[in-house]
Amino acid sequence: MSDKPSTTLPATVEKIVKSPSPSVPEKAQIAVEGADHLYRELRIENTLTDENGDKVRLKQGAEVEVTIEADADATTPKSDGHSSKS
Repeated sequence: MSDKPSTTLPATVEKIVKSPSPSVPEKAQIAVEGADHLYRELRIENTLTDENGDKVRLKQGAEVEVTIEADADATTPKSDGHSSKS
């Protein structure tokens, strides 16, 4: 687990976008829950690596998680009147 500030959002693979040619990789279109409607979709190359180091692909309809992570020096304290310290 990373010590970097992060957030993880649930998401679903909406569709698999087939490659128009062998030189262009297949894409997975992922809908991120909780994101603004116009910005909720991501398209990534549909190649992942499993625990054995083998290449695998996402399936349409798969439930996934999207994690956003940043270096601590790339963040600032949120001043919303609430403190996370007890």
